[in-house]
Amino acid sequence: MTEFFQSLGMSYEWAWGVATVSGILLITLPLLLAVAMIIYVDRKVWAAINLRRGPNVVGPFGLLQSFADGLKVFLQETIVPSAANKGIFLLAPIVTFTVALAAWAVIPFDAGVVLADVNVGLLYILAISSLSVYGVVMSGWASNSKYPFFSAMRAAAQMISYEVSIGFILICVVLWAGTFNLSDIVEAQRGHGFGIVNGYFFNLLLFPMWVVFFISSLAETQRVPFDLTEAESELVAGYQTEYSSMSFALFWLGEYANILLMCSLNTILFFGGWLPPVDWAPLYWVPGIVWFLLKTFFFFFMFSWVMATVPRYRYDQLMRLGWKVFLPMSLIFVVVISGYLMATGHYA
Repeated sequence: MTEFFQSLGMSYEWAWGVATVSGILLITLPLLLAVAMIIYVDRKVWAAINLRRGPNVVGPFGLLQSFADGLKVFLQETIVPSAANKGIFLLAPIVTFTVALAAWAVIPFDAGVVLADVNVGLLYILAISSLSVYGVVMSGWASNSKYPFFSAMRAAAQMISYEVSIGFILICVVLWAGTFNLSDIVEAQRGHGFGIVNGYFFNLLLFPMWVVFFISSLAETQRVPFDLTEAESELVAGYQTEYSSMSFALFWLGEYANILLMCSLNTILFFGGWLPPVDWAPLYWVPGIVWFLLKTFFFFFMFSWVMATVPRYRYDQLMRLGWKVFLPMSLIFVVVISGYLMATGHYA
């Protein structure tokens, strides 16, 4: 894109700057539109599973319901509790929303279609996703209310617990791919299964790690059955209890942007990213970004399906699953996979 703007007569510095801003807008604006639409899809899936109709009044088939909700919160008054720390209280949703968008900088939508194709893209994702807990903790503490504070403590413990397992799972993927670059990880999955299947999900050693990664994704984004941070019967609305208007909406947008991020990571790390499911020439006629979006939407449907059907865990069950099941399991698979790769000569 920089070369295109240079061809228009711009200097390299101006062309690079305009290309970078254009790339950011090309990711951010469709992402915000996608967030609005997946909230609608989320509600429709829940409704269908519960034999209800869901949004069906605002716009054709209710498609404009999310935009109507957004306009409603935009016009509401922002109320800050008198005992709250106003600066941190207002900064918390901004931090949550900004961090959620920053992670998308290294996500490859197709071959070469990525804002920053850095060699340590996977480490960047791990680092950025771990920062999301700060917005939650800031909101819980600054609200000066016991329910948001309890929720923030739960969120911190929950995110740390499952990020440890996710870290070891990512090590397993890196061992197979031999790189931290997300685009190279996708290319390493081309024809991985008997020269036919594109993706690591076919691998009997990595398939259990995908299952753990998917469940950990639910916990990382605080989705059912791991939404202990927003347990209505215990914590009202959790860390969002004292928020209203656009400050509440920023939390909402950041949460769904994180959900889409985890769905895309499931696609990139285990299901071949922009590659078609099968390494068959006619399937490559479909643009790679279409395959990427279809796979991401499939995982989002699974997120919604789980939310509509699985009851909430108790907090002790959640922590036991993270520390006593997923952590030992992921550690064992790191040893097994590295041993297998060395035994078969994949390592020099």
